[in-house]
Amino acid sequence: MLLLALLQNVSLDRLLQVENARNRRVSSTSVDPDSNADNLRVPSGETRTLAEIQGPGVITHIWLTFPEAAPNWLAERGGARPDEIVLRMYWDGAGAPAVESPVGDFFAQGFGERKEVRSGVVQVIGGDSYNCFWPMPFHESARITLSNESDKPLNSTYFQIDYEERTLAPGTPYFCAQYHQEFPAESSSYYTVLEAEGTGHYVGTVLNVRTRSPYWFGEGDDVFFIDGESEPSLRGTGTEDYFLAAWGLEPYSFPWAGCPLVNADFGHIGMKISSYRWHVPDPVRFQRSLSVRFEHRGWLPPDERIDGKAYHNNERYDDFSSVAFWYQIGQPRRFTSLPPAAARVPPNLDWIVEGKDLLAGAQAGGGPAELQAGYPWTGAGQVFFHAGDAGATLELSFPVPREEFRALILPLTRSYDYGTYRILLDGVERVARIDLYGAEVTLREIDLGSQKLAPGTHTLRFECLGRNPLSSGHFLGLDSVRLRQRLAPR
Repeated sequence: MLLLALLQNVSLDRLLQVENARNRRVSSTSVDPDSNADNLRVPSGETRTLAEIQGPGVITHIWLTFPEAAPNWLAERGGARPDEIVLRMYWDGAGAPAVESPVGDFFAQGFGERKEVRSGVVQVIGGDSYNCFWPMPFHESARITLSNESDKPLNSTYFQIDYEERTLAPGTPYFCAQYHQEFPAESSSYYTVLEAEGTGHYVGTVLNVRTRSPYWFGEGDDVFFIDGESEPSLRGTGTEDYFLAAWGLEPYSFPWAGCPLVNADFGHIGMKISSYRWHVPDPVRFQRSLSVRFEHRGWLPPDERIDGKAYHNNERYDDFSSVAFWYQIGQPRRFTSLPPAAARVPPNLDWIVEGKDLLAGAQAGGGPAELQAGYPWTGAGQVFFHAGDAGATLELSFPVPREEFRALILPLTRSYDYGTYRILLDGVERVARIDLYGAEVTLREIDLGSQKLAPGTHTLRFECLGRNPLSSGHFLGLDSVRLRQRLAPR
């Protein structure tokens, strides 16, 4: 009954009952009351045990924090990203984990990003404070580990694991979570989120998508095959509909569904989306087995179709990753294995000319241009143009190694002192006006279109038109020039 009550959104009626349970906590706190050295350090390639708990009991809350990956006062070279840190949980002495996922993905955020999540069971406050309230019962023992698969350290990690010592009813199910990926989604009708065997109920999905084609990817339906059926009992009406949205996805975070990350405009090739859906009010029951899948279908542009016409119901080959969350009686069967950290990053699709190489032949008017190192810029840093006022110009040249049909992508910085610009390619206007003001420093890609650029040198020209009234300057920052792979018509 305890587990059922918690899964039904923590009824306040529970507070009216005095229960025979004892609260406990395992944490990173120092045993020395005069010391503040209560943090955990996990060197590159190593694993640390966060908790070894004897049962029976129920873990009721996990809190975890660690520094951002950018270089900082805690780590001069920076630290491990959330997608490079792996969380594992083992129940009742099992040799294989019932929970195995990169930390970021487990807390509803893919691609190593740090974003806020404000949901009923997972809450990431300020992108830094990771909380989950999934009840995690165990009959005899529980073991939780944290692995650092980065080549950088995991320093200043703090955690608290709250649990109750209490008697469990026979047949109380285990909490399970499993990561899966396909880069790209395989040529078939479905991407698989979960293949489970046993008796239990499904309670959540985290889905991450990096697009390899322009246009909207999310026309694919969610489907649930229950107890071995050949036709699914549950079939949805589109990807965004499953995540309780409509007509696309935008950043939002609600108790049972959300989309913490949308990093580009819809239709942008290379757009990244992270979404979650918690089936807490509506768990999906199964007695023998459950298969959770998504169609990977959507719009394709005319240049990726043999008939040259845009169409909405095409199989697409975007990069998918996911975490499935469920409860089941008995230890879960693992239907996939966790790839190493390097393989969990979607493959590079770009020819890249970094800022350092762009700066070598730069021609600036109205202010100097320099290389600015830092995070989140790639290579040695971005081209930083100190435009003094409207009318300032910057020209940058880049080589094209061979003629291929590719998208021309510019990762441009937004910040509180950046200006508004016109962008030309080889003397032809590609962007009439783009406002680069942002309250925080972020990097966002824009697409100058797909074409076959002739081999040789091409020139980008940035003309300052002024600035947003909220901006304190006219600056410009260009991380790199990227020629992104396009798929052949099919």
